[in-house]
Amino acid sequence: MIKKHRAFLKWAGGKYKLVDELAKHLPAGNRLIEPFVGAGSVFLNTDYDHYLLCDINQDLINLYNIIKQNPDTYIEAAKAMFVDEMNNKQAYYRVRSEFNATSDPFVRSVYFLYMNRHGFNGLCRYNRKGGFNVPFGSYKKPYFPEAEIRNFSIKAKKATFKCISYEQAFELANVGDVIYCDPPYAPLSTTASFTTYAGPGFSLDDQALLARHSRHIAHERNIPVLISNHDIPLTRELYRGAQFSTIAVQRNISQKGSTRNKVDEIMALFDHHYRNDD
Repeated sequence: MIKKHRAFLKWAGGKYKLVDELAKHLPAGNRLIEPFVGAGSVFLNTDYDHYLLCDINQDLINLYNIIKQNPDTYIEAAKAMFVDEMNNKQAYYRVRSEFNATSDPFVRSVYFLYMNRHGFNGLCRYNRKGGFNVPFGSYKKPYFPEAEIRNFSIKAKKATFKCISYEQAFELANVGDVIYCDPPYAPLSTTASFTTYAGPGFSLDDQALLARHSRHIAHERNIPVLISNHDIPLTRELYRGAQFSTIAVQRNISQKGSTRNKVDEIMALFDHHYRNDD
């Protein structure tokens, strides 16, 4: 059995638990493009020759590039933050303030991992002014993911990381590439969606535009696109004409882990089999 690799970041909607099933739906190709890379579980658990990994979160992309280029320097600095005297409210909010005040990519990358592991539920959220605003998480002994960082750094030799929009990522695709889109989830209800982790949000219009772009690039340029999302009537309508598969997923955004719901996940594949039902 092939060993699965965990991402070093905690991430809402991360794909670690369903990557085995998800990978079955990814077409073969030379390069995998992920316009919404997030924590990178799909990247870490697939075996393409090359990867183009994109996200609109500049902190995330800076972090990945630093770990790709200087893993030892990064680990030494980040590990120094994972000590008992830094695991309290006062220290956390001081680091958060310093993070929001600096533009130094290395310092922000070190603080980003600290806040990811010490903040509430590993959420990544910014206010309208671009300030990180996740509260302290009160964990007994946050885990420092050194082995996971080193594994990511090794795999990152096959990857290029870019802070660009999904539209820009699509423009960089060539025949032979495969695109996997893991956009912010369409909400199950009007109250189910917590604030987006970067930028002004991913609206229902954005969901529809992503589907349109995916349909177009598959049909016009013969580049397959796999999209995952909640399996709800809205997404089935948005992805009309794609090949559908579903996976039952256990997901919780609850610190106690007591409120867990099984929510089906839809896999919509746009490729040369695309059906135009209009």
